[in-house]
Amino acid sequence: MDYRFLIARRYLASRRRLTLISTISAISVAGVAVGVAALVVVLSVLNGFYDVVRDLLVSYDPHVRVEAVEGGGLEGADEIAAVALQLDGVVSATPYVEGKALLAADGGAGQVVTVRGVQRRALDAEVERSIREGAFDLEAEGGASGIVMGQALASRTGLRAAEPGIGLEDGPQTGGRAGSQVSLLSAAALERAIGLYPFGLPDRRTFTVTGTFSLEPTYDESHVFVALDQAQRLFQTGSRVSGVDIRLTDLDDAASVRDRLEADLEAASPGRYAVTTWYDLQGSLYSVMRLEKWAASAILALIIVVAAFNIVGALTMIVIEKQRDLGALQAMGASRKDVRRIFLIEGLLVGGVGAGIGLAIGLTIAMVQKTFGIAKLAAAGSFVIDAYPVAIRPLDIGGVVVVAVGLCALAAVYPASRAAAIDPARAVQAGA
Repeated sequence: MDYRFLIARRYLASRRRLTLISTISAISVAGVAVGVAALVVVLSVLNGFYDVVRDLLVSYDPHVRVEAVEGGGLEGADEIAAVALQLDGVVSATPYVEGKALLAADGGAGQVVTVRGVQRRALDAEVERSIREGAFDLEAEGGASGIVMGQALASRTGLRAAEPGIGLEDGPQTGGRAGSQVSLLSAAALERAIGLYPFGLPDRRTFTVTGTFSLEPTYDESHVFVALDQAQRLFQTGSRVSGVDIRLTDLDDAASVRDRLEADLEAASPGRYAVTTWYDLQGSLYSVMRLEKWAASAILALIIVVAAFNIVGALTMIVIEKQRDLGALQAMGASRKDVRRIFLIEGLLVGGVGAGIGLAIGLTIAMVQKTFGIAKLAAAGSFVIDAYPVAIRPLDIGGVVVVAVGLCALAAVYPASRAAAIDPARAVQAGA
């Protein structure tokens, strides 16, 4: 074993007696361990919240979206979908129509909602798992048009979803409940009716509520789903659509699929299409969450910085106490570089031991929370999860360890330089 490592270890922790220097070194190790453990736990929790929010949004946002650069919608959506489906990793490519409309129910005030016309296969399984009443069915009984809305919107407007009856062995189906009837009035239809007033009436389209969902409070209060062809009639888009939504086997491939699709579409029709990913669609929210993560990391890293200052003090005291030993070591042939390296190794030892202990504690806490959900969220009944989520990222863990050990090594630079500057002759004479 390298003699410099043996000397560094002996200076930090003497087996014979407990000294002030050993105590300060132990406090430094504890400080680094606390800082690393706090960073691991907090980063894992923030990553968990990021994943929860991302999964919620991506359940109704696409992985990749194609829209027209200029307004007016997309023509030839089927051709665009065919191009997308040729790319590796693409599961589905489906058109959609989206716009604002006035939703009105019998005996109730109207409310402006976002109407989204979709094909059933365009939605993530998360949407179907979120159904609270009825079913995600865009066709009601008898061939009528169906509408699926957020549970919060349905509760506020007093609407109920249709529920099927119970089939009897020797008789017809009994029980059940008919869905509420609502009307949708688009801005285009309202403008046309005003222009024809008093001879024209607004073209109101009637729908039967077939289901309610619960995804995210803000979304639930303002969004409804209808069939794609019904949305095209409602907004009078003809064969045009708002865009094409693309879903992938792996969410992380969105950027590469976007680049390849952009290249293919540009080659066919330059400057006509805009291709965005799930991150671009909610970029401001994701950016804020990432900023929050790194701001919290910077604040917690101050714990390690304070521990690093303790390392400076402890190593400086070792240099003062061991001047005679260091002088004798140089007189025996050790170079100034070797003496400097001894104290750099001491800094790395403090950082390595502290980071190792902190990493073990932090990962244990994170895994226990991930497995058992011990720490509960306040007012969890209004959220989609009841305990703090945890997502452990190896890259984050590695970054925490590198920063902790690096700060400790940096803290050892000044004591190492001071030790290397000791004159061997004077040190030996002063200690004689």
